[in-house]
Amino acid sequence: MSMVATLFVVTLVAAGLLGSVYALTKEPIRLAELKKKNEAIQVVVPGFDNEPSTEVKRLFMDGDSIFLYTARLGEDVLGTAVETFTNEGFSGEIKLMVGFNPEGSIIDIAVIKHAETPGLGDKMEKGKSEFSVQFMGKDPDNFNLAVKKDRGDVDAITASTITSRAYCDAVKRAHRAMSEAQ
Repeated sequence: MSMVATLFVVTLVAAGLLGSVYALTKEPIRLAELKKKNEAIQVVVPGFDNEPSTEVKRLFMDGDSIFLYTARLGEDVLGTAVETFTNEGFSGEIKLMVGFNPEGSIIDIAVIKHAETPGLGDKMEKGKSEFSVQFMGKDPDNFNLAVKKDRGDVDAITASTITSRAYCDAVKRAHRAMSEAQ
């Protein structure tokens, strides 16, 4: 058998195996991501009894999609969970879930995905610092979603100003999406 034919067979087998692994893991990965989103919605708008992922609006904003999930208790709207993003993080993309009450104030924020530096930027996560607490109960219409270095109202994470700015950027985008969706 020639070298070209051998290389072709090896490449064909490798591609087939890669495709098989992808097909086997695609659904479990999708389900794990859906579970993480549903858990984040539960954190940012607690107490709903509907399935917010069935009441979703999608907006295209700043080059990517923003998803707005309506959380209800019976017929009453408890709030909206907004899956938002920023590409301004120290290590790139950060995804957040921001919960807003019907009046527009922030209920809570959950980090869905990031690749920030452990021990520094990852302090945006609950349990690693109190950073996210300062957003709770605030109305972005009269709370400047920028770090104090940039004349805003947000205390930055020590030694992680870039991450703090990115977090604020994602929350601002969520608020803008809420305004546009109404």
